[in-house]
Amino acid sequence: MSGTIRYFFQKQIHQVNDIPATRTLLQHLREDLHCTGTKEGCAEGDCGACTVVVGEVKDGQVEMKSVNACLQLMPTLDGKAIFTVEDLSNDQQLHPVQQALVDCHGSQCGFCTPGFVMSLWDLYLDRQPPCAALERKQIDIALSGNLCRCTGYRPIIDAAHKMEQLPRQEFDKKALLEVLKTLQREDTLDYVHEGQHFYAPRSIAQLSTLRIQHPQACLLAGGTDVGIWVTKQFRDLGHIIYLGKIAELHHIDETDNTLEIGAAVSLDEAYRRICQHYPNELSDLWQRFASLPIRHAGTLGGNVANGSPIGDSMPWLIALGSRIVLQGAAGQREMALEDFYLGYQKKDLRADEIVTTVRIPLPRPHLIFRTYKLAKRFDQDISAVCAAFSADLIAGRLSNVRIAFGGMAATPKRATHAENVLEQQAWDEESLKKATTALADDYAPLSDMRASAGYRLQTAQNLLRRFWLETRPDKPLPTTAVNVFVASTSIQLEAK
Repeated sequence: MSGTIRYFFQKQIHQVNDIPATRTLLQHLREDLHCTGTKEGCAEGDCGACTVVVGEVKDGQVEMKSVNACLQLMPTLDGKAIFTVEDLSNDQQLHPVQQALVDCHGSQCGFCTPGFVMSLWDLYLDRQPPCAALERKQIDIALSGNLCRCTGYRPIIDAAHKMEQLPRQEFDKKALLEVLKTLQREDTLDYVHEGQHFYAPRSIAQLSTLRIQHPQACLLAGGTDVGIWVTKQFRDLGHIIYLGKIAELHHIDETDNTLEIGAAVSLDEAYRRICQHYPNELSDLWQRFASLPIRHAGTLGGNVANGSPIGDSMPWLIALGSRIVLQGAAGQREMALEDFYLGYQKKDLRADEIVTTVRIPLPRPHLIFRTYKLAKRFDQDISAVCAAFSADLIAGRLSNVRIAFGGMAATPKRATHAENVLEQQAWDEESLKKATTALADDYAPLSDMRASAGYRLQTAQNLLRRFWLETRPDKPLPTTAVNVFVASTSIQLEAK
């Protein structure tokens, strides 16, 4: 085992062995290396001022992705490359991304600008000319994690178009790959600082051994929640076991009727594969699930294992009948996802177990399926209500009805009363009304800063009606028309 963190930054390999295991990349950049181009805004992954790009070896290639430096614990950067705003320009000229922002007046106070530069650079690297001109949606997705109080975003979006019109500046991924190969390790990283261990096992077998030895250790995947425990709640995490280096947890396998996704697969990669099978049903949620840097860092397995009652993945996973695989010292066991959640922050997970795989049913004939997210902001906001509906619709009648909501109870929860009302019934307005009434027996939502209890229940009922409007067998309405109906109803509720 080795206890030194090694990473590539500013054209050289750095080695660190004297900082806390919970020191964030942002703190290390600004306070240890005095590279202050990367800014601290919120320190919780919301504002994007600290956005950097991280390069790592994946399947024999270099993968570059934007992440929030404020949430990345330094030991997770072992074997990776770090790029900040200081890396883009040289003594002679600005990078095309930077020059475009200058030309389009995309910076005013300038505090958020380094984060925008890095998000745009990530987009710039991802495009290999010749290619079609950038679409506005691509730009919006790339910048979904960056907030600006000054510009109104229009000049920044103009700069995203302008950067492609300037002379191309190539990035040598092959040279970076050769450097990163020298940093890859075959053994477990055991980083120790003042008695706190940070373990990065390379296999499930090594992980199982560590779990037996340290059953209270904090499991860390993407850090999008754990990072906030450190920066906002100042928790003492104790020993940490990092899952990001375990190859068996990065698999995506497909059978005739199931998509299997390893627990360490990033949210963005997981949703990308899932949306190949459910493009119309899940693409909107994919875009609205946090920001791109958060989706780059977070994992589907971490989202499921965390089990937040307002998590956006669980409702649709439950509605589709997804199952999870748990691995412990006694072997594997599998269960339906809804059975995993026992109560608020309580899960059917033994001390030595982890979630290793999420198994998602693929589309089948006659399946109708939708998922909807209601939040105060379109992008990068926690849901007030997240709803998912699925059923088989054959000859106008429903079967295998599954309805699940987030934000309505202490756990992601099925609406069993409404399901029973609809099962084997005609998919008509009479059945819809009965099911809408039954939802009040399924949930007693709370009021909080995101929504009142009354708003949650009414909008949950509205979303069930939206599902009917979009899928009813006689005259389904186009999504745009349904959006107008739901939005107007929500506005009326807010006014009350």
